[in-house]
Amino acid sequence: MTVTTTPGGAPSGNTRIGVVTFPGTLDDRDTLRAVRLAGAEPVPLWHRDKDLKQVDAVVLPGGFSYGDYLRAGAISRFSPVMETVIDQARAGMPVLGICNGFQVLTETHLLPGAMLRNNHLHFVCRNQRLRVENADTAWTSDYEQGQEISVPLKNIDGRYVADERVLDELEAEGRVVFRYRDLNPNGSLRDIAGITNAEGNVVGLMPHPEHAVEPLIGTGGTDGLAFFTSVIKKLAAL
Repeated sequence: MTVTTTPGGAPSGNTRIGVVTFPGTLDDRDTLRAVRLAGAEPVPLWHRDKDLKQVDAVVLPGGFSYGDYLRAGAISRFSPVMETVIDQARAGMPVLGICNGFQVLTETHLLPGAMLRNNHLHFVCRNQRLRVENADTAWTSDYEQGQEISVPLKNIDGRYVADERVLDELEAEGRVVFRYRDLNPNGSLRDIAGITNAEGNVVGLMPHPEHAVEPLIGTGGTDGLAFFTSVIKKLAAL
C-alpha cells in the first residue's frame, strides 16, 4: 500500500479509515476531518451495518452513545457493526477508541479494565498534557517514547480502573500507552490515560486527539495528528 499526503491534507493514497457513528456520538465529524487532514480517505460507518466497507482501520469516536444508559459504551458493544469490528480487531486490523470509544473497547473486552465516573463526580473539559509511554503501537509510531503532548480532554466517565493483577500486567508488558501529566483529571489508576492490547493494533484513550489536528486549536496545536499519520504509515508498510 502506497500512501502520501498532499498539501492541505487531501488523501492521495488508498488508505481507508472508517469512523463509526452510534446514536449519541458527538465527535464523528471531527474524527473524519482528522483522518482527511492526515492524508487518508475517511469512511463513515453506521452502527447498524455489519459491513465495514473495505476499510483498513476503524476509529470509535467520542460522545455519549445510547445516552450512556446502563454504562458508558455498554449498549454500543452490541451494535451490529461491533461484531465485525471485534472480529477484524482480533485478526489484526488497527482500531482506535477515543473517549466513549475507549469505553466501548473495554465493554467488548478488546481492552482490559473498565471506565467509572470521575472521582470528583464532575464533567471535566480541559487541555490535558500526556506522556507517550509506548510509541510502538499502530497508532503511536509517529511519536517519540517519552514525548509529552497536549490534547483536549472532556469526560465524566473517564476513570480507568482494573485489578492489581491487570495493572501490573499492563505495566510489565509496556501496554500503558499514555499517562496523565501535571494533573490526574479523573482519578484513573496509575495515571493511565490510554492502553493497548498485547498485539499493539487496538488502542484506547480518554483524551481527544481528533481535536488537536490544526494549529488554530491553541494549546497542543497539531499534537493529535500523529495518531492518524501513524496508522497510515503502519498500513503502508504492510
